[in-house]
Amino acid sequence: MASAEGDRPGQYVKLRKEKEGDAPAAGTETEDIRPGELNQPVRVPELEVQKCGACGQVLPPDFYPPVDEPWSTGIFGCAEDCDSCWTGLLCPCVLYGRNVQAVSGVPWTKPCTLHAVCIEGGIALAILTAAFHSVTTPVVSCLIGEGLLCGWMLYTAGTSLSREDLQKKYHLTDSPCNPWLVHCTLHWCAICQEHRESKAHLPAQPVTPATIVKPPLVQEMSMSEIPSSTTAPENEAPKTRHDNVEVVPL
Repeated sequence: MASAEGDRPGQYVKLRKEKEGDAPAAGTETEDIRPGELNQPVRVPELEVQKCGACGQVLPPDFYPPVDEPWSTGIFGCAEDCDSCWTGLLCPCVLYGRNVQAVSGVPWTKPCTLHAVCIEGGIALAILTAAFHSVTTPVVSCLIGEGLLCGWMLYTAGTSLSREDLQKKYHLTDSPCNPWLVHCTLHWCAICQEHRESKAHLPAQPVTPATIVKPPLVQEMSMSEIPSSTTAPENEAPKTRHDNVEVVPL
């Protein structure tokens, strides 16, 4: 039995491959295939589909992403919309909250409160530090100023995310520069520009005229207008019906 099994050829085949970098020729050197090398995924171009980066929806093969468009108004065009200009100047937290709600659907009160605490609170602290600099030591004033500057840069990095979402939603270019730099240097102008852009992309809603329905007039009928043929005679007894059976009282 042992000799019979030894004469039987092996059932496994040893696979080899050409060495990397060698040109295909008759006497090319080969090397063993390492374990797991044959289990690599195979790329099939016919099965690859193009998906949307925002929602993951499968796109048709002939789809091309739209080209980024310029903003409808400039960064310094605050005077073009007086309402957003005054709101951004006096209550920037409210305007910022409305912008976030228009883009992401988050209630405007949450970003408004965060903006009021971080931005307006930091400005108030900076004003108090400058007004009472004689009370505090120069070292403390310097530390407060550095903390406010770092906090400003960090928070404007967060507010610039809403500008990036707005640019992705309407395919807008980076104008005049990176969203973080815009919010870091021109924060008030940036939120006013974003509000004007959101209003410009709102669908036009035509005003439908209201339909006024007037009720019909109250109609009255007197006994004198009833024809005499419809009135029953005085000596005739009234008739009543119960279950389709006519009953005439005596």
